[in-house]
Amino acid sequence: MYQDSVYTVRTVVLDAGHGGPIPGARGAKSLEKDLALQVVLKLGKAIEREMPGVKVLYTRTTDVNIELYKRIEMANENRADLFISVHLNAAPERRVRRKNSKGKYYYARVQNKEIRGTETFVSLFGRLDEQDESLREKAARENKDILLEENYEENYGGFDPNDPASSIVLSLMKNQFRDKSIELASFIQAQYAGSGREDRGVQELSLAVLARAGMPAVLTEIGFISNPNEETYMMSENGQAEIVKDLVEAIKAYKKRVER
Repeated sequence: MYQDSVYTVRTVVLDAGHGGPIPGARGAKSLEKDLALQVVLKLGKAIEREMPGVKVLYTRTTDVNIELYKRIEMANENRADLFISVHLNAAPERRVRRKNSKGKYYYARVQNKEIRGTETFVSLFGRLDEQDESLREKAARENKDILLEENYEENYGGFDPNDPASSIVLSLMKNQFRDKSIELASFIQAQYAGSGREDRGVQELSLAVLARAGMPAVLTEIGFISNPNEETYMMSENGQAEIVKDLVEAIKAYKKRVER
């Protein structure tokens, strides 16, 4: 666990988003839970191969769902030095009015399939209602898995993902590792950009999976599964290899920085 005077990166917890009956975002040919797990397992092997002495732990290695609070609880209990959650993004659906061939209007839900790029999130320090609408929607999508958990009110201190105002519950779990989390997230985004990926930046968000982190923690979105080109890229061996390389190089750069 992080301490200013003796901090070294010895244990990394990798978290593949969603799982089991909770698929996450859906693409035309794939599911978020499956691609996130594929990338995480390859990332873990790469860290062990290229960073001797660094221990890798996984919140899941198969297609099962783990409650969000248990994911970060595992990292805390194992005194992890880093927590990295891997997810895939999706453009929000919009309700639009259209006209059919007979001239009658109807409503359809559509996505902007051109939206692409990577972004990495750290736990929000502040209020969610200070953020723009797109980030509020993003937080709601990522946190809605809570509703499928037993006793979620107790597990998350009264947080209700259906109530934007209650996000202050997560905000008040102040993350003393905010600066280090932002530093790691910045290294990750720099690596993505260096590989030619569109850089959507580092942002703060009220995410339940990060709220109680006792170490620097990030959630990285490796691309938009709703974009056909990015989905194909993230499904491919070459695409996954590049994503893994970017993440490993970012962890190496972060480790070198904090241990100097």
